[in-house]
Amino acid sequence: MLTQEQKQLVKDTVPVLKENGVALTDYFYKRMLRNNPDLQEVFNMGHQRSGAQAKALAGAVLAYAENIDDPGVLAPVIELICHKHVSLNIKAPDYSIVGENLLYSISEVLSVPMESPLISAWGAAYQDLAEIFIGAEKRLYDERRNTPGSWLGWRTFTVSRKVKESEEITSFYLKPEDGQALPDYRPGQYVTLRVLVPELGLKQPRQYSLSARPGADYLRISVKREDPRKEGQDPGYVSSTLHNAVSEGDTVELSAPAGNFFLLNPEVDNVLISAGVGLTPMMSMTHHLLAEIADPNTSLKADHAAQSQDRKQIFFLHAARSSDVHALREELGALAEQNSNLHIFIAYEQVKETEVRGEDYHVLGRLDLSAVPAEYLPEDADYYLCGPVPFMHEQYRSLLALGIAKERIHSEAFGTGGVGI
Repeated sequence: MLTQEQKQLVKDTVPVLKENGVALTDYFYKRMLRNNPDLQEVFNMGHQRSGAQAKALAGAVLAYAENIDDPGVLAPVIELICHKHVSLNIKAPDYSIVGENLLYSISEVLSVPMESPLISAWGAAYQDLAEIFIGAEKRLYDERRNTPGSWLGWRTFTVSRKVKESEEITSFYLKPEDGQALPDYRPGQYVTLRVLVPELGLKQPRQYSLSARPGADYLRISVKREDPRKEGQDPGYVSSTLHNAVSEGDTVELSAPAGNFFLLNPEVDNVLISAGVGLTPMMSMTHHLLAEIADPNTSLKADHAAQSQDRKQIFFLHAARSSDVHALREELGALAEQNSNLHIFIAYEQVKETEVRGEDYHVLGRLDLSAVPAEYLPEDADYYLCGPVPFMHEQYRSLLALGIAKERIHSEAFGTGGVGI
């Protein structure tokens, strides 16, 4: 348990962390991975290469130091991280490795003796935080043990289909090699996929949102190929491997579905707002919501429309650079044709001469919620946001300005962390 004196020592390091936090965490990762090379198959080496992981950890360490008197305010972030840790199969002994390397890194970067009160204070602070994580993650592991079809560790899946969805995004249909059942995951959750990256000679894990409905005999992920967009930028290790080196019939490893971003209430109207590959969890939510009302004995559009009259509405708002990179467009359009309670609004930054406004797209330019018809943004709906962080911030602010209660806004951001809202 931290003493008041130790808490003050931790708080006193806040100015130093603001100035040197990234240098410290970058040193920490290099030290830990050098001393524990097996962890290279746990950590995202692409984010190590770009420095994104060091930056994210520096922010987390700073936030903990700033809130050391009341770490409970960090609960949403801790929950997000716990889900990711469980998806990577991180266990209690791993925290000892991280803690030891973190303390030595603080000592070596800040030139503070290991015997100093500052190191002892950070050691106690880290132990308190580690216990919070270990306890929360145990509950998640227990949930997996008790969920039919779920599993612990890595499970081998076969790529049964590989479907190009756009110029950038390809879907992978994954079936368990053991032929056993799959869990009924929550629509919006992700899986962690691990595959050998030939370029590194290492297996690498990545999180990908599930893009199909729960209850199928396969899991589907729709993966954007992360190509370099500017000189000097490297392509994504795993996305490039999946697109270029993994074929139908090949195998990959998955951990069980995880994540705290998922559909909460099908009994209210739901507004799904996405950009780019951020539409993948929204597709899972949409399929699930429509499956809730579908009558398996009919497939006629008129019958579906009749069923939908008294059903809750689904508003799917999506932003993309163009139709060429808009994945799953035909699939979503077909769902809308069959279900009159699914309403689509599309914003393209670029359009072709043959594309017609109102048919192929609704707005030319970036998605601006203040210009979206009011019927697409009901005040009493639940809202879900997914996409790049700047897009997320913009839509969140717009929703608040439109009078949407912040309690109704739920978000997922791709990358090393959340949106911070």
